[in-house]
Amino acid sequence: MDDEEMETPFRVIIHNDDVTPMDFVVVALVNIFELGLQRAIVVMQEAHIKGQSLVTVLPYKEAHRRVYNAQSAAREFGYPLSFTLEPDD
Repeated sequence: MDDEEMETPFRVIIHNDDVTPMDFVVVALVNIFELGLQRAIVVMQEAHIKGQSLVTVLPYKEAHRRVYNAQSAAREFGYPLSFTLEPDD
């Protein structure tokens, strides 16, 4: 990706799994993605019910960095927390 593509907005999507504790997800959404507590709870619940939820829209580089940080933190505890990035068309 060139510099312009790195600044392209991407949607960060969180995916539900049956292992990662809900409280861990909420803390990650608050601390890493800078969501307010109530918004983080709504995102976590939507992912739990629907299988996935929109976390935020960020420039690709920043979105990728935050996803990496969240997944790295989860892996330290053995959790399979996952996200995908999708262009924000």
